[in-house]
Amino acid sequence: MGVYTKTGDKGQTSLYTGERVDKDALRVETYGSVDEAGSALAMARAFATKEAVREKILVLLKKLPLLMADIASLGEKPMITREDSEMMEKDIDAIDAKLPKLAHFLIPGDTQAGAMLDLARTSVRRAERRFCALAKEADLHEEDRVFLNRLSDYCFMLMRLEEAED
Repeated sequence: MGVYTKTGDKGQTSLYTGERVDKDALRVETYGSVDEAGSALAMARAFATKEAVREKILVLLKKLPLLMADIASLGEKPMITREDSEMMEKDIDAIDAKLPKLAHFLIPGDTQAGAMLDLARTSVRRAERRFCALAKEADLHEEDRVFLNRLSDYCFMLMRLEEAED
């Protein structure tokens, strides 16, 4: 199969289930927003100077296609699980315990990776808003919503970890 299929030339795309929908459908917008967040995470991984941050981002990058498949699957069995969110929660708590307590708002950008992680955080927030809008009109997996909410917090903590002095 080639890179182009020409099946989207008239403004439609296929969902994971094979159903054809308009490319500007809220479902497509939602998983597209997750895809954008993944690109920001990939950039953060490329710039990260701390191997632990790079490894944690790689784990996330492997989860995002599953999340997109969940969003595009129209109610099939979820691929994102409660354990996925719990993994982030445990790591957030561990990172938080290592870092100084926050006394003020942070201004990201001390490092390139930190800036990209902040971009990923805001991209995830947009994906979460799209998800909430879609959930008003379609059945979605509740664990995907939890995962998105936790993911933005995790991006914030990974940014703090990357920008922290050793």
